[in-house]
Amino acid sequence: METFADYILSEKDYIKKMEIAYYLHKREGIFFDTSVILKTEIARMFIEKMKLDVDENLVITACLLCGCKKSNNPQDFTRFKSYAKDGAEYLKTLGFDDRFCKICEEMNRYSGSEPREPESDILELVDNFCGMILDRPERRGFPLDEALVLMEYRNLKGKYNRYLEDFKKFVYLKEEVQA
Repeated sequence: METFADYILSEKDYIKKMEIAYYLHKREGIFFDTSVILKTEIARMFIEKMKLDVDENLVITACLLCGCKKSNNPQDFTRFKSYAKDGAEYLKTLGFDDRFCKICEEMNRYSGSEPREPESDILELVDNFCGMILDRPERRGFPLDEALVLMEYRNLKGKYNRYLEDFKKFVYLKEEVQA
């Protein structure tokens, strides 16, 4: 019997995969908004442009679903530290294997899971970066270069992320193309 995990992971078309996540949102009430789409697109472009040796399908699927238990209320601090772990546990019920759930849980560092999966480092970067560049009710989004500096020297200060230097190059390449 095919699980939801088998179904979405077997879908190779990027747009159809997004539609599947959207319909899961409608049916199950998981967190899914335009920020999820932005993060997924940035992850996809980062992997392709920098020719990273990771399973792109796995990262894209994880990017679409890793925040599934995130609160729609940004002021809900009680769930902020646990939503990635709660999401990983939920994804397990949908048939995802332990490694996929670990990747999703490690999107942030609150669970303390070590050693980290390479794909988790990608999710961490795009989650942090998009959180900085998007407007929020309490502030405007940061310019790309400022977001990178804040991400590196505040959010990830003292933390090792194997793709940080590649991500910075990627963002600066994209910034040059847009100029």
